[in-house]
Amino acid sequence: QVQLVESGGGLVHTGGSLRLSCTRSGSMFTINRMGWYRQAPGKERELVAAVGSGGNTDYGDFVKGRFTVSGDSAKYNLYLQMNNLKPEDTAVYYCNLLGYINAVDVGDYWGQGTQVIVIS
Repeated sequence: QVQLVESGGGLVHTGGSLRLSCTRSGSMFTINRMGWYRQAPGKERELVAAVGSGGNTDYGDFVKGRFTVSGDSAKYNLYLQMNNLKPEDTAVYYCNLLGYINAVDVGDYWGQGTQVIVIS
């Protein structure tokens, strides 16, 4: 019954900034990772940034210091601050939650995505 809802996408010019938000409802037995992925037209979905259970962060190589992921310790909310946006950042950005819904079953939840468009 976990649901993820993203917001904050939009259309910006090259060099602009956006702040994406992901809000979780419902409970998990354990949470292993929560993060952001993106998918551009005709391309595979790729990792943008994620936070592990211990608070460690993992970023895609393309970020190059431009993006910052943050959230609360209980992982009810997750944010992605994106600065110095480039046209190649254009994609649908998805929030993802990976963990256990009980002692034996893995849950892999996705939001419906928020569109980011960066124009020259």
